[in-house]
This record gives sequence, structure tokens and C-alpha cells, in this order.
Amino acid sequence: MTSINIECVVNERYRIGESPVWEEKEGVLVYVDITGQKVCRWSPKTKQTESVSVEAPVGSLGLRKSGGYVLAMGTSFSALDWKDKKVTTLACVDEDKPNNRFNDGKVDPNGRFLAGTMSQEIRPAVVERNQGSLYTLFPDHTVLKHFDMVDISNGVDWSLDHKTLYYIDSLSYAVDALDYDVRTGKSSNRRHVYKLEEGEGIPDGMCIDAEGKLWVACYNGGRVIRIDPQTGKRLQTVKLSVDKTTSCCFGGADYSEMYVTTACDGMDEEQRQRQPQSGGIFKITGLGVKGIPPNEFAG
Repeated sequence: MTSINIECVVNERYRIGESPVWEEKEGVLVYVDITGQKVCRWSPKTKQTESVSVEAPVGSLGLRKSGGYVLAMGTSFSALDWKDKKVTTLACVDEDKPNNRFNDGKVDPNGRFLAGTMSQEIRPAVVERNQGSLYTLFPDHTVLKHFDMVDISNGVDWSLDHKTLYYIDSLSYAVDALDYDVRTGKSSNRRHVYKLEEGEGIPDGMCIDAEGKLWVACYNGGRVIRIDPQTGKRLQTVKLSVDKTTSCCFGGADYSEMYVTTACDGMDEEQRQRQPQSGGIFKITGLGVKGIPPNEFAG
């Protein structure tokens, strides 16, 4: 059994680091700082980070087939051209809820971008309840609403056969599964597949590995847990040196490295001193399992 190694590779104080995606073409990790209103890229080769500032909180991003990125920011789906740093609005949602913003999202196996909303936080993980919804942006820029009455729309991913959508509404303290029709992009039959235990924290972002198991970053839990969505059992816990773990993805040349984003919003000075790497990006190696390449938005 290889030993697990955890290293802080980007020692920046991102306010809410989120939505890590490995971009194989460029050999970089792309991610957002939600409240810092930035889209960032880090190169393991050069150890350098670059960022583009945007005009609203940016909840998540996906790779775009035509180049650049698709963003869920403010209450709009947008496109970012990385080279000229230009943001173009593709579609708007929640127009009757000016206090809402997008949160986590991911591109589905057919090149659609799913992302959900929530109310702006009163303080970290404290929101107006039931204000959010889950949406899909289609390549033609039309939008489908899956459901509403969401507290904090969070992690999404798909089973390896694409028939199941996994989804987290954080304040339910559970990971859900829905039947997913990859042809139409519609979902149905929502149910819990894992309920977090006392002390595990709040379920946040997640990703799937090449064995079909889910990895869930647990906010305020300082950990990433591996769960089997078939049996509802937790298989593994990997603890980090910071509490506010927000999301995770696989990357690196063969997708054997896990990258974990973290946050420092809401921490007082004493907490920041105790956990100086809060808000940084961590790399975990030696997990003994690989991830799968991310999908690209087709629009």
C-alpha cells in the first residue's frame, strides 16, 4: 500500500477556493475563488498561478471545447476567453432573486453545464433556506431547471455509465442520486445515497474516481471522504491540516493526483494563525486510485 502524501501546492489565501478542474491540454489546474471573484490557473511545471478577475462571485467553471471556460457567476452562465480576459453572458437565471448567486457546477458527459444556486451567505454556510435551484445550460444556451427549494447547491458528478447524477445540497448533510437521461439532460427520482455522520462536516464539492466511487470534500470537517454510492458506506477518510475543505478533483499526467481546494472566509485571526494554509490548494498523492478526465462544454 503506497503511503498517502498531502502537500499544500498553492499557498494563497483564497477566500473560497472552489471548482478545481484539471485542464490536460495546458497541463494546469483551473479553479475559482468565489468571493474573491477570480478564475485562477496553477501550473505544476512552473509553480506559478495566474488569475482573471470577474465582476461577480464565481461559483464554478468548466472547460469549453472551443477554448476558454464556461462559468457560473452571479446569476448568469458566462464564457471566459482566457487570452483576452473577456467575459460574455450566455444565459441568466433566478432573475426574481437578486440576492442569489451560483455555486458549484460541472460539465456532463454530453457537453452540458450543470450548476446550482443559493442565496448569498449571511456568514459561511449560513444562508436563507430554500432559495436555490439546480440548472443545466445546454450548448445552444437554453436553460433547464431541474428542481428548486435548494439551500446550498453543491457537488455534482455522474456515474461511469452516465445513468446516475450525484448531487449535494449541503444543508441536507447528504449525497443524493438521481436517474439521469444523458440524451435529454433530464433528471428524476431523487434519493439519498449517503448521510454524513456527526463530525464529518458539511458535504461540499465532489468528484468520481475510475472505480465509480465518490470523493466528497467536507467543509468544516477538514477531510475528503470516499464513499460507495451503491452501498452507502464510507470507504476511506483523508484528513487535511485545514478545516475548510471545499472541493476536489483528480489531475496530473495520469489523473492519479487529487487536488483539494479550501477556504478561509469566516475565520478569525486566531484560527488563521492556527491553520495558516487555509485558502490554499492541496495535492494528495498515493491514494491508489485514479480519476477520469473532465468533460468539456460543447457550446
